[in-house]
Amino acid sequence: MHEKDSIPTITEDEAALYDRQIRLWGLDAQRRLRGARVLLIGVSGFGAEVAKNIILAGIKSITLLDDSEVTEEDFCSQFFVERSALGKNRAESSVARAQQLNPMVEVNVDKENVDAKSDNFFLNFDVICATCCNRQQLYRISDLCHQKKIKFYSGDVFGFYGYMFADLNDHEYAEDVPKQAVKKEEEPEEPATKKAKTAEAETVTVKKEVSFCCLRDALDKKWVGCEEKDLKKVPVTYFIMQILLEFRENFKRNPGNSTYVADKEELVKLRNSVAAIIGLPNANMIPEDFASYCFAELSPVSAVVGGVLGQEIIKAVSQKDCPHNNFFFFNGVDGSGLVDCITK
Repeated sequence: MHEKDSIPTITEDEAALYDRQIRLWGLDAQRRLRGARVLLIGVSGFGAEVAKNIILAGIKSITLLDDSEVTEEDFCSQFFVERSALGKNRAESSVARAQQLNPMVEVNVDKENVDAKSDNFFLNFDVICATCCNRQQLYRISDLCHQKKIKFYSGDVFGFYGYMFADLNDHEYAEDVPKQAVKKEEEPEEPATKKAKTAEAETVTVKKEVSFCCLRDALDKKWVGCEEKDLKKVPVTYFIMQILLEFRENFKRNPGNSTYVADKEELVKLRNSVAAIIGLPNANMIPEDFASYCFAELSPVSAVVGGVLGQEIIKAVSQKDCPHNNFFFFNGVDGSGLVDCITK
C-alpha cells in the first residue's frame, strides 16, 4: 500500500470470508492485503493463475490490462475466457469469471496497450505484475517502480519453462523464528526428544529487511570472466529466458506452434548470439534441445509459476515471511524449481 493510505478495517463479512487466512497470517496482514491495488499486465493462462491466487487472498482491487484478443491457444490454459469469446478482448472476456472468485474484490478492465500508458498511470498501484511484455516494456516499468518504490513483479511461461522476478526495493517483513530458550542452572536436563518438541513450538516474531535490485540489473549482467564451475550453479532457465525474451523482442510474438520448424531454428541461432551478448564462454552450456520445449503455454507450468508468483505478492503485501530475492525459475523438462539472486 502507499504510505499515505491508512490500513483499512476488516468488516464482519470479510472476517468471516477470510477467517482461515486471518488465523494463518494474522489480522494486520489481512488488512494490508485488503488495501492493496494490483495491476496485472497480460491476462494469458499464466496471468490468469496469478489473478486467481491474489483475488482469492482478498486484495482491494485488481486491474486487468491487456489489448490482445482471445485466441484458440488461450482455451488450453486461460480458464477465465469462454469459448464464445474467441476474437474478443482478452481482459474484458476475463472479468466476469475473475469477479466470481471473490465478490469483495474490485476487478477492473483496461483494454489499452501498455505502451500507451503514461508514467502517472502506474503510480495508481501498490503492486505491478508485468507479463507478456517485451524487454523494453519491462525495463520501463521496472525502472519506474524501483524509483517510486512500487512493488514490481514480472514473469512468463514459454512451454516447459517459466520464471518470475521480484523487485521490492527495500522491503521490511516479519518472520517467525525459533525462540532461543535460556536454561536455568537449577533446571534438570530434559530428554533430547522433549527439548526438540519444545523448541519447535516456541517462536518469536522478528522484523527484518532485504534489498532488491531492478530487473535491468538482473538481466544485463555480463558473465565474462566467470569460471565454468560458477556458471553451472546458475539455473539454465535464466539463460533460456534471455533467449526467449530476445525472440519476443525481434519477432513481436512468442514461438508459435504454426511456425514450429522455423521458430525452432531461430531459437537455436539466438542461443549463440545471446551467449555472446551476455558473455557466456560456451553456448553449449544451454542445451540445444531446449528449443523443442518452448512452445505453447502449458497449464501445469502456468499453475506452478503462477502459484509461486501469487504467493510472493501475498507475502510482500502482507509483510509476512521472507520473500524470494529475486528470481524463481521452473524447468518442466527436469521438474526443477529454483530460487536464485542474480544482479550486476
